Amino acid sequence: MNMKAIWAAGAVAAAICALGATAEAQPKAEPRSAMLQKLVDCRKITDEAGRLACYDQATAALDQAEAKGDIVVVDREQARKVRRQAFGFSMPSLSLFEKGETQEEIQNVQGVVAEARINNAGKWVIKLQDGATWAQVDPGELHRNPKPGMTVKIRQASLGSYLMSIDNMGAFRARRVE
Repeated sequence: MNMKAIWAAGAVAAAICALGATAEAQPKAEPRSAMLQKLVDCRKITDEAGRLACYDQATAALDQAEAKGDIVVVDREQARKVRRQAFGFSMPSLSLFEKGETQEEIQNVQGVVAEARINNAGKWVIKLQDGATWAQVDPGELHRNPKPGMTVKIRQASLGSYLMSIDNMGAFRARRVE
């Protein structure tokens, strides 16, 4: 066997291994809800009257379940909003909101201070207008006291930590608490 053939065989084997590793690394897709699957299965019925009856029954059940809150229908924009609101929390179940699109990596958010106070440990606790609450982690003091209306920038830092900057003051480490 010549060197080109050996190299080509090695490249093909490496590519197959890489594809296998990629497939294993990707999270397994969530199964469809039983109610949605029943609706989709109606397409398989060849008899027109039976198919229509199936659709009517499945859509009525789906509509009733959605009205009761047993099923929640979320459009793509609502899913993006949820991911932004959850910025700073580690929640693996959020993969549900990424179905059908490339994962949008949110690395920073902006907000406005609603409330600011110092906790018992002498660290700042900042509540934003969107309801997110962040607590100072590092021991440093801020140049100015945060006040309602000040702009906040929070960005992902290394090792799962976050840096918060208020009104373009120096950044400090913070963690999401609410």
